[in-house]
Amino acid sequence: MEKTHKEGLGTFEGVYTPTVLTILGVVMYLRMGWIVGNSGIAGTLTIIILAHVITIATTLSMSSMLTNIDIGAGGAYAIVSRSLGLEIGGAIGIPLYFSQALSVAFYITGFTEVWNSFFDHPSWLVGLVVWGMLTVLSVVSAKLAFRIQYFILGAMILSIVSFIMGPSLNSGSSVLIGDFEQSGYWSTFAIFFPAVTGILAGASMSGELKNPRKSIIRGTLAAVMTGLGIYILFALLYAYRVPEEVLLSDNSIIFQLGKYKILIVAGIMGAVLSSALSSLVSAPRTLAALAENRSIPFAKIFANKTANNEPRNAVIVSSLISLVVLLASNLNSLA
Repeated sequence: MEKTHKEGLGTFEGVYTPTVLTILGVVMYLRMGWIVGNSGIAGTLTIIILAHVITIATTLSMSSMLTNIDIGAGGAYAIVSRSLGLEIGGAIGIPLYFSQALSVAFYITGFTEVWNSFFDHPSWLVGLVVWGMLTVLSVVSAKLAFRIQYFILGAMILSIVSFIMGPSLNSGSSVLIGDFEQSGYWSTFAIFFPAVTGILAGASMSGELKNPRKSIIRGTLAAVMTGLGIYILFALLYAYRVPEEVLLSDNSIIFQLGKYKILIVAGIMGAVLSSALSSLVSAPRTLAALAENRSIPFAKIFANKTANNEPRNAVIVSSLISLVVLLASNLNSLA
């Protein structure tokens, strides 16, 4: 019989919103134009479709597993471990956890890149301040963090509308097939692929959902299809509006393509921060679930939770891992 969590989060708040905000993040705003310039519209569409084929297949596989189990806390790790056993679950859950922790640094690095387009502050200082704010918010309450994302979702929608209404800078024809002069096909694919890996943002909150089985399936599939449509739209608009040489040389060209620049800025900063926050909330819950099953060392420490069910020790460790990576890497190397 299916369990529900009466005080938990619903599908839209707990799964769809964090998932779609994680999918529509830094790559869409700061790398999509470069990908179109490097790959051409045909190459870009194959990259987008291939990446989404992988994530849709993963989502359907996850959905199939969910119909046969009663999932608890731990998201994707919980699904795998309950379906295939703790050994397989641990083998997948540990790298999954590190990928989530690394994603925090990826998104914060994207935020600092946007910030430095307008202000002359040291990148390490901007990253450190943002990291500190997100860490405090994730320690205080996951529910509060997820409710803040409503405002971020509104800012992102307005930024997309502004981009659609924006001007064209291209007086010539669009490039159908790119030369891949700055990066090969699979290297370009690797830079794009983190854009679609946010499908686990909602699933990772399984322990806080009212009805995790239905919410994860419906919310994740809806978010993936939303992301597919928007990425194709962005690729076509970039190809139509901007010359190839500009796309290859200016990663911030989107600021010139919006009807209202301030909305583009708000959308980028909000989306990147939301993605970082979702990852920082998700990673500790994966670590705590691994610890509860004694799949990692120091299990008792990482499994410990506060009175309001927050895995505080896991949050602190995840934040420190993301900080080390943040201070040592750049956006492309993290991708």
